[in-house]
Amino acid sequence: MDFSFKIVLLIITIALTGLSAGLCFTWANAVTPGIGRLTDHEYLTSFQAMNRAILNPTFFMVFLGPVVVQIATMILYRNAGKEVFLLMLIAGILYFGGVVLVTIFGNVPLNEILDKTDLLSATPEELSSLRDQFETRWNQLHLVRTLTAILSFVLLLISQASHSNF
Repeated sequence: MDFSFKIVLLIITIALTGLSAGLCFTWANAVTPGIGRLTDHEYLTSFQAMNRAILNPTFFMVFLGPVVVQIATMILYRNAGKEVFLLMLIAGILYFGGVVLVTIFGNVPLNEILDKTDLLSATPEELSSLRDQFETRWNQLHLVRTLTAILSFVLLLISQASHSNF
């Protein structure tokens, strides 16, 4: 098998999209339910710390990388057949809309509200109110990200399973 640039890029595209889907799934499946059991102060402090820690080069590569490589892969595979290209296009649109845009316009503003809050000086009532306005909405938005990231990943896999010249 000839590992051309086209195939290497496809593998990177599928891998990065899968890593992003896995990250979203892990947060939805273990992280948020786990910290959801904490007191308001513990929950908000934990979430604040995780939001700050996740902003690193590896995260940005896994989060934004799929957008770049999915576009490049679609360009390289534009003549691979209508079905393959359409599946890749839908995967890209889902990832960009359901993961990137939901994050930028939904989760990030909530994260910023939390980040700007001095949790040590907040009263128990203020902490409870902040958690009420944050937790449910953040988790709902994250569910959208999780489902669309997984669907994008699956569509990329299907596109290649249906493509005879992988």
